[in-house]
Amino acid sequence: MKLIVQIPCLNEAKTIATVIKEIPRDIPGVDQVEILIVDDGSSDETVKIARELNVTHIIQNIGNKGLGISFQKGVLYALSKGADILVNTDGDNQYPGQFIPQLIQPILNREADIVIGDRGTANVAHFSKIKKCFQWIGTKMVVLLSGEDQLKDAVSGFRAYSKDALLEINITEKFSYTLDSTIQASEKRLQLASIPISTNKPTRPSRLFSNMWEHIRKSGFGALRTFALYKPLKVFISLGIVFFILGMIPIVRFLYQYFLVHDGSGKIQSLIIGSILISFSFNLFALGIIGDLLGRNRKLIEDVLKNQKEKLGES
Repeated sequence: MKLIVQIPCLNEAKTIATVIKEIPRDIPGVDQVEILIVDDGSSDETVKIARELNVTHIIQNIGNKGLGISFQKGVLYALSKGADILVNTDGDNQYPGQFIPQLIQPILNREADIVIGDRGTANVAHFSKIKKCFQWIGTKMVVLLSGEDQLKDAVSGFRAYSKDALLEINITEKFSYTLDSTIQASEKRLQLASIPISTNKPTRPSRLFSNMWEHIRKSGFGALRTFALYKPLKVFISLGIVFFILGMIPIVRFLYQYFLVHDGSGKIQSLIIGSILISFSFNLFALGIIGDLLGRNRKLIEDVLKNQKEKLGES
C-alpha cells in the first residue's frame, strides 16, 4: 500500500520544511509514504529546500497555472508512480500532518473513497466572523448542489483520495479542486467521509484570492459550472421553469384584462414581455436536453480517460 502526500506550493520557503518534517513516515496499513511537491511557479527557494530534505518527487510548473491544474497534474503523476492513496495538504502549514493517519483510515477500512478534514470552522478562533459565515454558506451551497448531507467543511483542502477516486475524478476548474471534486464525487457515486481536525494559525494571506469577495465569486461560479456540467438537465430545466412561471404572470394578466374585463388595450406590453420570457424558458429547456445528450458523450470520454489513467500505474 503506497501513500503519496501531495503538497501544492507557491513561494512556501518559510513553511515547507515544517510541513515536510511533520508528515508521518510510519503509518499502520501503509507500506510506503512518499512526498510529492507540485511547485506552481515559485520564485523563492521552495524547491531547493524540498530537495535538501530529500523529497521523493517534485513537479515544477512553468509559471503560475492555478491550484486546480496543479492538483490534477499531481494526481496523474501519483497514479503513474503507483499511488494507492493520495493525501493533499497545503504548503503553508495550515493542516497539521499528525492527522494524516486518521484521514486515510476510512479509505484503508474501505468505508470511503474521499475523506475530508473538517476544520470545524465555526469554532476556529483565528477565523473572522465573516469568514465563518461564508464558509458555512459555501458548504451549504455544495450540500444543496451535490446532495451530500454529511459534508461539514466542503472547502477544506486537507483531503485523502483512494485510487478509485483518483481514476474517476477529472478536475476542470483552474481556481481550485475542492468543490469540483466534491460535486463530481456525488455524481459518480463515490463515498465521502469527514474527520475532525484542528488547524494551525495562518502564516500568510491566501494566494488563491485577494479578498473574501473574490473567493466567493470564483468558488460560486466554479461550483455552478461544475454542477451544470454534470447535471445540465436539472440546472436548465429548473431555470426554464422559473422563467416560464415569470412569463405566465403577465400573459395571465393580459388574458384576464382581455376576456373578463374586456379591456385588452394598453396591456399588450404584458403579452410581449410574457412571450419573451416563455420563449427564453423554452430555449433553456432545449439547452438542458442538449446538455444531457452531451453529458452522455462526456461519460464515454471519461471512461476512456479512466482506462488511460489505469495504464499510467502499469507503465
